[in-house]
Amino acid sequence: MNKDIIAGKWTQIKGQAQAKWGDLTDDVFDVAEGNSEYLAGKLQEQYGWERERAEREVSDFEKSLH
Repeated sequence: MNKDIIAGKWTQIKGQAQAKWGDLTDDVFDVAEGNSEYLAGKLQEQYGWERERAEREVSDFEKSLH
């Protein structure tokens, strides 16, 4: 699923993202609206991950949506 589709279907996908990264608030997901860079930054901030790990987590999540 490409980034445009994810952004367009964010309302449906948001629940799956919340289940995966439960420590992030609803506000983070509302602001993210499918923006993978923003989401990776928030994962990095919340979980203390390296940027590469946060980006990989988001990428793996996007791939799981296929």
